[in-house]
Amino acid sequence: MELLNKLVVTSLPLVPLPIVRRLASRYIAGETLDDAVRTVRALQAEGACATLDVLGEDVVAKEQAIAQRDESVRTLEAIAREKIDSHLSIKLTSLGLKVGPPGQGTTIDPAFCRENVHAILEAADRLGIFVRVDMEDSTCTTPTIELFRDLHREFPRTGLVLQAYLKRTEADVRSLPPATNYRIVKGIYRESPEIAFQGPEEIRASFLRLLRRMFERGSYVGIATHDDALVRGSLEIVKELGIPPDRYEFQMLLGVLPELRRRLIGEGHKLRVYVPFGAHWYGYSTRRFKENPTVAGYVFRALFHRG
Repeated sequence: MELLNKLVVTSLPLVPLPIVRRLASRYIAGETLDDAVRTVRALQAEGACATLDVLGEDVVAKEQAIAQRDESVRTLEAIAREKIDSHLSIKLTSLGLKVGPPGQGTTIDPAFCRENVHAILEAADRLGIFVRVDMEDSTCTTPTIELFRDLHREFPRTGLVLQAYLKRTEADVRSLPPATNYRIVKGIYRESPEIAFQGPEEIRASFLRLLRRMFERGSYVGIATHDDALVRGSLEIVKELGIPPDRYEFQMLLGVLPELRRRLIGEGHKLRVYVPFGAHWYGYSTRRFKENPTVAGYVFRALFHRG
């Protein structure tokens, strides 16, 4: 079955779009801001909170980046207007970090990106909403940390994502202010063995080592994982170090292991769900399928489903 699921992943471009959309509905709130608000309200009803993400990374045209910026600001305004319990997550490649003339490739453009992020953080500061800067592939790590470090001085109500599989991350934690608000994740992008741990056990060990280091430095940490071994290990560290409930939360993706989500909520832990939405749902959804070929296998079965 595992081999079949992987075959499905490689065949996704041939799968009819309506079927991919149906399967994608597990992972995204929908295409509109209203869809996202409804999803957050449903999560709140079961005791969770959220962070909204406007889909659309890796834009290369400045006009697209500006449109993404404006949609992020509208999302912040909706969070405030609808009084929903949600943060905002942003990806710098959706806001112009990599732009370039058509046909001439892309270059890192932190100045243009900074303008867009600054506008979002100004709106968030005005509305009292926390914003998380997501981490992307290793070509973005240094400019993302530098931009975060720069803007965090003006907008302290911001946080950063760091990836446990990157070998540099422990040094990055040492270099960032102790009060940094983190989300720690395993990391999903394909990176070379020179810069990233490859084995699942060494990645888990790095995750827990970094979590301990962040807590020891006094940081607030969003523990973002669906790995039961990491959940258990994280809880052991929380107990050992005597970390109070207001210094951490668990974070999960929409549609992934809802039973684990409900279990953690039932045990009294704060749980935040990453809620993506928007017109650019296809790229996000296919990436989710590639990360989890078992779920991608559902696409294959849906091809033959009737009724």
